[in-house]
Amino acid sequence: MHSAKHRLLAATDGTAHQLISHHFGSEAHGKKIYIQAGLHADEIPGMLVALTVMDKLQQIEQQGRLRCEVVLVSAANPIGLSQYVLGYGIGRFELASGRNFNRGFPLLAPQIADAVEGKLGADAEANRAVIRAAWRELLLAQQPRQTFDDMQRTLMLLSIDADIILDLHCSREATMHLYTGEAIWPDAEPLARYLGARASLLAVDSGGQSFDEAHSFTWWKLQQRFGEQFPIPRGSTAVTVEHRGQRDVTDELAQQDATAIIEYLTYCGAIDGPAAPLPPLAWPATPLAGSEQFHAPSAGILLHCVDAGAEVSVGQQIFVIVDTADGTRTSIHSRTAGIFYMRRDARYVRQGDPLGRVSGHEVIRSGNLLSA
Repeated sequence: MHSAKHRLLAATDGTAHQLISHHFGSEAHGKKIYIQAGLHADEIPGMLVALTVMDKLQQIEQQGRLRCEVVLVSAANPIGLSQYVLGYGIGRFELASGRNFNRGFPLLAPQIADAVEGKLGADAEANRAVIRAAWRELLLAQQPRQTFDDMQRTLMLLSIDADIILDLHCSREATMHLYTGEAIWPDAEPLARYLGARASLLAVDSGGQSFDEAHSFTWWKLQQRFGEQFPIPRGSTAVTVEHRGQRDVTDELAQQDATAIIEYLTYCGAIDGPAAPLPPLAWPATPLAGSEQFHAPSAGILLHCVDAGAEVSVGQQIFVIVDTADGTRTSIHSRTAGIFYMRRDARYVRQGDPLGRVSGHEVIRSGNLLSA
């Protein structure tokens, strides 16, 4: 293993942030894995999982079993890690601008398409290389205006040539679940099995320009542009993994999840050796647009009636809101049958606040499918 430091554009005099990437294996293998954690800097479980994966990769590399290049960034957001207000870390949004650190990644499919026009042929692997080279040149040509933009560009440059991309996150209070593209679900499904994901949410374009979709949606768009003329591969299997809730930070859980990721990489041929048998899929994949989102109809004390990860039925009571002035109770029921996969950690809510989500098989939403 060797590590590299990537200095980011300084925001003010006398300050600087840097990303640290850890590199395993060799480019000579022709396969690359990219793993990052902490893009939302207040989501600690994924960072502990990434560090645990790093320990395992060091052992695997020493044993000579690594059959790929791996780039791992265990703390992908030094800006967010430095943000504290009255003792509380603010890692989801940049305080200076209000921007979500996992939104607004550059989607460059039109520019890539223009750059590779006339350079594609009948060889899918050659086309992949041409596209990746053009993509890299476009990113390098960008002039970031702020540290935020430089960080996003650096993370993209580290990952655009990876075959598997894992972005490790968590939710407020949640069961294990993941987000990925519809087209790449067959390649991501074994990961969902090894992780024991209770929900797998699929979309072509969720509308938020998240890190994983900056990869998968770009390749999908290029397939739509050139697919009838030239073979365009899926490019990368990019997945956002939600490692339960923010307080689920233990060595036991990190070991469990890191082992699942290593088994997945072994299954994919990135690590030499037999992979563990595929476990059953805990719950079928569902469209992200099928998830029912609950919002508070009034302010008050929030009571949770269902544990994260539970299967719920239509009409089941999910929440109760208690008015703090007169004790009036308002019940909120599910209109969807599925898995209650995440919920807010707040116990007092304002009117309109998001409360949680249940996965569903029928499409009920459109537009921007992600939370703020």
